[in-house]
Amino acid sequence: MWDEMLEKAKMVMANAHCPYSKFQVGACLLTEQGDYFLGCNVENASYSMTIDAEANAVANMVASGQSRIKAILILCHGETPCAPCGACRQRIREFAKDQTPIMMCSLDANGQLHQLEKTLGELMPHSFGPEFLDT
Repeated sequence: MWDEMLEKAKMVMANAHCPYSKFQVGACLLTEQGDYFLGCNVENASYSMTIDAEANAVANMVASGQSRIKAILILCHGETPCAPCGACRQRIREFAKDQTPIMMCSLDANGQLHQLEKTLGELMPHSFGPEFLDT
């Protein structure tokens, strides 16, 4: 699973629009139905309008009619694996369980892969989710 997700994240990361930060990010999520959805970061001159790779992948999943994330992989360049920001953790939380694995990856200048796997619950303990709302 992770190998296929990594290849997909590499592919979509190459499409990132990041003329300001030069920080490419790719994300690949796997749904409980077995489908993959991709996203890359899309920067904007009005910085607050930037779309993160994870948000892009989640939006693509929702647009397709699916709503449950089984796993997600995030990829960037550098020596430190790319963790989702707080806002993206909350976006993921909307569609995932505490046990959902999140693989954070980076590719260094020598092409070596660095990985760190955590669950959503480990990245976001005591999180707020849909179950707290009286719907």
